[in-house]
Amino acid sequence: MKKMSRNVLLQMEEEDDDDDGDIGDVPASRRPFLTPHTHLPSSLVLENLGQTIIPDLGSLESQNDFRTPEFEEFNGKSDSLFFNDGQRRIDFVLVYEDESRKETSKKGTNEKQRRKRQAYESNLICHGLQLEATRSVLDDKLVFVKVHAPWEVLCTYAEIMHIKLPLKPNDLKNRSSAFGTLNWFTKVLSVDESIIKPEQEFFTAPFEKNRMNDFYIVDRDAFFNPATRSRIVYFILSRVKYQLINNVSKFGINRLVNSGIYKAAFPLHDCKFRRQSEDPSCPNERYLLYREWAHPRSIYKKQPLDLIRCASQTQNSLGHSNELITKIFKPKHVACSEYWILSCSLKLIKFFKIKFYFSLFSKEVCHPDIGGKIIMCPQCDRLCPFWKLNITCESSKKLCIFDSFGTLVFAVFMGVWVTLFLEFWKRRQAELEYEWDTVELQQEEQARPEYEARCTHVVINEITQEEERIPFTAWGKCIRITLCASAVFFWILLIIASVIGIIVYRLSVFIVFSAKLPKNINGTDPIQKYLTPQTATSITASIISFIIIMILNTIYEKVAIMITNFELPRTQTDYENSLTMKMFLFQFVNYYSSCFYIAFFKGKFVGYPGDPVYWLGKYRNEECDPGGCLLELTTQLTIIMGGKAIWNNIQEVLLPWIMNLIGRFHRVSRSEKITPRWEQDYHLQPMGKLGLFYEYLEMIIQFGFVTLFVASFPLAPLLALVNNILEIRVDAWKLTTQFRRLVPEKAQDIGAWQPIMQGIAILAVVTNAMIIAFTSDMIPRLVYYWSFSVPPYGDHTSYTMEGYINNTLSIFKVADFKNKSKGNPYSELGNHTTCRYRDFRYPPGHPQEYKHNIYYWHVIAAKLAFIIVMEHIIYSVKFFISYAIPDVSKRTKSKIQREKYLTQKLLHENHLKDMTKNMGVIAERMIEAVDNNLRPKLE
Repeated sequence: MKKMSRNVLLQMEEEDDDDDGDIGDVPASRRPFLTPHTHLPSSLVLENLGQTIIPDLGSLESQNDFRTPEFEEFNGKSDSLFFNDGQRRIDFVLVYEDESRKETSKKGTNEKQRRKRQAYESNLICHGLQLEATRSVLDDKLVFVKVHAPWEVLCTYAEIMHIKLPLKPNDLKNRSSAFGTLNWFTKVLSVDESIIKPEQEFFTAPFEKNRMNDFYIVDRDAFFNPATRSRIVYFILSRVKYQLINNVSKFGINRLVNSGIYKAAFPLHDCKFRRQSEDPSCPNERYLLYREWAHPRSIYKKQPLDLIRCASQTQNSLGHSNELITKIFKPKHVACSEYWILSCSLKLIKFFKIKFYFSLFSKEVCHPDIGGKIIMCPQCDRLCPFWKLNITCESSKKLCIFDSFGTLVFAVFMGVWVTLFLEFWKRRQAELEYEWDTVELQQEEQARPEYEARCTHVVINEITQEEERIPFTAWGKCIRITLCASAVFFWILLIIASVIGIIVYRLSVFIVFSAKLPKNINGTDPIQKYLTPQTATSITASIISFIIIMILNTIYEKVAIMITNFELPRTQTDYENSLTMKMFLFQFVNYYSSCFYIAFFKGKFVGYPGDPVYWLGKYRNEECDPGGCLLELTTQLTIIMGGKAIWNNIQEVLLPWIMNLIGRFHRVSRSEKITPRWEQDYHLQPMGKLGLFYEYLEMIIQFGFVTLFVASFPLAPLLALVNNILEIRVDAWKLTTQFRRLVPEKAQDIGAWQPIMQGIAILAVVTNAMIIAFTSDMIPRLVYYWSFSVPPYGDHTSYTMEGYINNTLSIFKVADFKNKSKGNPYSELGNHTTCRYRDFRYPPGHPQEYKHNIYYWHVIAAKLAFIIVMEHIIYSVKFFISYAIPDVSKRTKSKIQREKYLTQKLLHENHLKDMTKNMGVIAERMIEAVDNNLRPKLE
């Protein structure tokens, strides 16, 4: 189709600088500056490459005619973003340590690194970049190489990279809001437009150098914003060669940084974050963002997304312009303002009605004449004693907070609201794609250099019928996929093994707690009311589970990267999607497996006291409290969610802050010296390659906790709301103050995270329905209320919950205990011939003793019917909502169509008109010349 639309932008993530022909080592015969897959006009390629690429240099270390950067002394202007001449803007900074001043004995290695760096810088200059070197003010061993891209270089590479630039201002009229009466409220929540001015909208098109007059160029210095300049310079830095050995090229700034030839490479912040720059040409966007976005006083305001987008292209810490907003801040913004608030409001209304449920459910458990006289059977063999039901009084009161009819309504509401959230996020994402010029980004994506470096097999392309190179054959690809899938499966089994270890811990520790903790409630010791064997086991197991989860996360990060690198995806999008799926799969099993065990397995297969079920033939299976396992699931979720939020903040905020604090402490003796902007930024913390990936992962895991288990933990939206409100500002503070600026990078959407969220939303309907049906006590209570409290099964004259506890606890004859399962014979509760246990079975002496009774089958039927009805209702509503709400709003469609029309009219039709006009002039001149030649003969 359109070969001109393909992007030549390659994503470079080189690894260690070894000589094994790995990343960045490509045979020169098939690795020109523009890859063989690139389709650009030959004139453009020749114009671009003929003047910039050094011909075959052989071993670059043997060259003696390198072009070196200009060395200049620091001029004392600490906020300057320009070369010493004050005219050329600094688009990138490279930092290295001068080998001649190193205190080391590896002279040969130092000389080799120096020659590689000289060759690399010489090639940068040959590519049209301008370099200026300045020695460090604080450490004379460090040298900062400032890089500037002139206008011609920017124009050439803007066309090669298909960068979209303004054609004309947006001339579509803004539609008035249907909620005009609420403008005063939104104005309070919005940032002050007098401080942060709204960004002007433009229609854009891919830049063409020969059509420059059709673009909206008012000021050459402002036409390419600093982010675009940084992207272009990084494009060049990532592709320039520095060595050629045995017809294999080594190239790229990332490889040089990883090998230690350069210490760092980064764009610059525009000023200090605490005060404005004294330079009048500085936009001070970092200062504005710190003031209006990261400062705690702005915690109630909307985020200044336009400024974040612009500043993330103009300043260091805000990183990937579109990717950053799409991956981190926008999901958090939407989650806080459109998702969690309404959810929390609905739940809080129900939360303050819990006293009503206390009187219905926990009254019988806590009553001394009912729960105080019910003797429960031992929950483990030999060591566990008989116990009274009323020791679970406090836990039954807490259970009423979460196990109520309001939880059902809330779960249904959340199932529908998740769909609304995802559908409106698609619409918002479509707006961002248009506004940030990433609508056709996927069509422009090229192969990764890591992929092309291994392209050794030649095949015939079925579409083009031309030869192309691939890294492995179809058989080799099948082997790689099989090995990767096997590795993923193996590590998932390892996670499951850790969960089984926690289960074994629960079984063994419960016996100890049952033997050591008090058996009866003593009114003089309030701790006894809360510290039951079940509670102690649940809390300690949850804490240990959380510690194991954090340890496994560190391991699985490296494992997922290793498997994805071995898999060798072709494009950067494929690489990120593959890594995303593996990391999420690991994290899903790691975080949620213990929760699924408590929700759907614990207490479900325990048998009865006379015939219990054993784990591994040794450990008796766990039982739930008489009120069910819902409270234990809530405890597990609270510890994991709260611990995860605290741990992430420590890791993301405190760690870089402490590292910067230590660095400032070491430099305090030289603090009286004025340091330039590039040196201030160098001493900030670099963000890892996957820094934004973890922000994504954090939000998705939180999304899973809030949706998958909301029926058991309805306060999860409230915790998520508080966490996100705080983390938005904490991340803003971290990125504006503690980190260097990342290289701007565009992303069309949130990639594989979108289908992952959709999958979680579908799974959430099933999990919440099953939690309500099988984990909570709601269905048995409803069955009792409507069927078994009145004749023919009950004795009450009207529907009531009286007698519910007695009806749900079956009777067991102590004499029927087997020797192995018999409890502690030394009981403090006196002599008794029967005990009670949680199940629906016939009593001893019945013709079908210890078999499931009619109540059990009514409850099972009701649970299955409830799951089917709830799923079908919610899925039907979800399908209707997905169908009714378009993914792209009418307003955004109009903008896209208007932009395509202008692109066609201004660039293509005008170009044809000019050609037609020129051809007409040439034809007239030819006719005139022929007439002039023929006229003398005729005369």
